[in-house]
Amino acid sequence: MRILFIEDDPMNRRVVRDMLVVAGLPLAEADGGRTGIARLESEEFDIVLLDLRMPEMDGFDVMRALRGRADALKDIPIIVVTADASPGLEDDCLATGANAVLFKPIAMQSLFDIIAEITVDRADPDALIG
Repeated sequence: MRILFIEDDPMNRRVVRDMLVVAGLPLAEADGGRTGIARLESEEFDIVLLDLRMPEMDGFDVMRALRGRADALKDIPIIVVTADASPGLEDDCLATGANAVLFKPIAMQSLFDIIAEITVDRADPDALIG
């Protein structure tokens, strides 16, 4: 399974990368929305982890761009990863096209559970734990 993490903060990318290494899952990274979409257009990924608050192109813009496409990228699973716990934010994310929302700080087991739930036909939850 190939995962792309679109996140502008290098420390947050490192934390998630270190978590996924435990499960043997490779993580590709993009430091912003435009870079992330470019990677999705040129490489094959199974799931996107997406930060909401980024300069230039935020996570909502990325979701709208992906969900508005006519190709297979319109259906790629998106997990929003955010520190913003504003009331209604999770509903806004789901309405914009997210499959799930994970709040920072990220708990490793929660990350694995959400990935397994979204990709149930491709991932065995027990396999994600090592």
